[in-house]
Amino acid sequence: MRLRPVSARPAVRRRVGALALAPLLLVGSACAPTEDADDEATDSETGASDAEVTDPAACAEDAVRKPGTLTIATDSPAYEPWFTDNDPTTGEGFESAVAYEVAKRLGFDADAVTWVTVPFNTSYKPGPKEFDFDINQISVTPERAERVDFSSGYYSAAQAVIALEENAAAQATSLEDLKGLRLGAQTGTTSLTAIRDQIQPDAEISVFEDTNAAKQAMMNDQVDAIVADLPSAFYITAAEIPQASITGQFQPDSEDQETFGLLFEKGSELVGCVDAALAEMDTDGTLAQLQQAWLSDTVGVPELQ
Repeated sequence: MRLRPVSARPAVRRRVGALALAPLLLVGSACAPTEDADDEATDSETGASDAEVTDPAACAEDAVRKPGTLTIATDSPAYEPWFTDNDPTTGEGFESAVAYEVAKRLGFDADAVTWVTVPFNTSYKPGPKEFDFDINQISVTPERAERVDFSSGYYSAAQAVIALEENAAAQATSLEDLKGLRLGAQTGTTSLTAIRDQIQPDAEISVFEDTNAAKQAMMNDQVDAIVADLPSAFYITAAEIPQASITGQFQPDSEDQETFGLLFEKGSELVGCVDAALAEMDTDGTLAQLQQAWLSDTVGVPELQ
């Protein structure tokens, strides 16, 4: 999920204080809170290549759409803390930094990277793509992996419940406490799926076109709480709606943690190249360093059971 301020964007540049550093999990597949998957992901679910790639740059040279250019997609607005100032080209913000580091290891300088805008809900539809990969907090799920390919995970996130401090939702200590409340989330997200299948509220769930609309509905007392990924929840409560707080966090109702992956057109030969680059970034500590720089230290957020 992505976020946008209800009013003017605050001046937040290098990092957002007290954001959560979720544990890194470089895996080929992860389950959204509601979708069943086999214990082990298949190549068709992850987009993984059968051949081991030892040199990402040599591999990528003939695998990109346009020779000499790496085309990367994300949505607009491009939200904090994943990007800064709604500009993916800066290399600032966690996903922008990850994208440019992957590009570098694939052999593309920053000036050889081109960004295109692709709406979140459009990215995982089947069919040809106008990009080499999309980076946009897209959770890897078996359902989506039937239509597109994913890289290994570059970030693992919990879901979080956000409520205004004076609302009863702010006092909840369990998912059961939320069942009688009005809840909402952005359409097409695993946050919405988590509400439907894990919380299972008594009232009808409010579904919003984007997170900005969900936040405004909470401010207008149209919902008691909204659900978003944990880093987004920290940014909302720290920089956008300070009168709101994080009620708690919860993990997907499965053995696998929800994981964000880079998204590719089905059958893309670039997947194995990117997986090799991400593996290097995991091994040499670069991914952990980028999480530390842009998502800050682990903080204690109550677990909602």
